[in-house]
Amino acid sequence: MRQILNTEEFCLEASAVCLGKFDGIHKGHRLLIEEIQKYKKQKLQAVVFTFALHPYTLFSRGEAKLIDTTKEKIEKLERLGVDVLVSYPFTKETAAMKPEDFIKEVLVKKLGAKVIVVGKDFHFGYQRKGNITLLRKYAKECGYKVVSLEKIQEDNHVISSTRIRNEIKAGNMEKVTSLLGEPYSIIGEVVHGKQLGRTIGMPTINQEVPEAKIIPPKGVYVSKVYLPEGEYRGITNIGNKPTVSGEQQLGVETHILGYEGDLYGKTVKVSLYEFVRSEQKFSSLEELKAQMHRDMEYAKISLQEA
Repeated sequence: MRQILNTEEFCLEASAVCLGKFDGIHKGHRLLIEEIQKYKKQKLQAVVFTFALHPYTLFSRGEAKLIDTTKEKIEKLERLGVDVLVSYPFTKETAAMKPEDFIKEVLVKKLGAKVIVVGKDFHFGYQRKGNITLLRKYAKECGYKVVSLEKIQEDNHVISSTRIRNEIKAGNMEKVTSLLGEPYSIIGEVVHGKQLGRTIGMPTINQEVPEAKIIPPKGVYVSKVYLPEGEYRGITNIGNKPTVSGEQQLGVETHILGYEGDLYGKTVKVSLYEFVRSEQKFSSLEELKAQMHRDMEYAKISLQEA
């Protein structure tokens, strides 16, 4: 997949493009992606267009917590068969662009759009004044076709990135999996920890997680770990490791069942399937070890059908 990241210097030809924030690549996003792929038979490139910076970060003091990092988004889009990802710079100049100019200068000139696929409520341009009606107004003049798709619902509520973030915050990982179409995952480099797990015969990998990524509540989760050697079951702890450390830095560490290799410095994907229990402090390492064994046995049973 070609990646055009945070630059305005590009020019594509003959594309079927879908537009949106694409945080999480949930079932609604997948519907848009499936639609643009239909036009590959007409020799159009399947292009996903999004912005390099979440709009929230530009207009507020806070930083938006994202479901996917850029690396995770790229990994998903490649698996889904997208030809080109355009992550366009979101600046104050971009935000001030008139919708008509966005259509002509970006969609037509830069993206070479012949088919534009959006959700029914899609808005764009300065003050979000652009919409499907405006896209259709310029379709004949600019030589493209507009396809608008209905929002997907689950449990009588629209599937959205905001809804998924709320479920992640609540630790409802089974619901998150259902809304995303796959488990919530963390892709990150394995870094050195204190190696205390080795002292109780349960070595773990520690992952670096960017500040901008939303993380589920502290606690223990049933997980799967994806390595070049294959897929492994795991038990993942998110927290401050209260039994063995007084540190307050949030950590994500995973014990990989049946794996003994060295993963330091490698990028690993860990998918969280189920919340098992809250973080707790044990009176001794022996108690912690006993509980970890119980967690491991539970993970073996829980992931038999996953």
